[in-house]
Amino acid sequence: MKEKKAEETKEKTDKKEVKATLRDERFQGKVVELVGRTGARGEATQARVKVLTGFDKDKIIRRNIKGPVRIDDIIIMLETEMEAAPLNTNREKREK
Repeated sequence: MKEKKAEETKEKTDKKEVKATLRDERFQGKVVELVGRTGARGEATQARVKVLTGFDKDKIIRRNIKGPVRIDDIIIMLETEMEAAPLNTNREKREK
């Protein structure tokens, strides 16, 4: 009985470790292009970022970045699946 309990607790800890590693994974990206400012007050910068590590390596995605950012900066991303919506640059059409 003690052996079964030990095996069950070991399996539970193994599952927790797998979940933790999936959640704790970070991806590096390099800012290639600054697209523009976004947000209600322009508090974020939209940039095109080249993913340097992970499954999507060498893929260029659009990300919103809060805080100061320049071209060639390295940023850390929690995920690379989601891409930011493109900025609407046609304000003239919206105002008419």
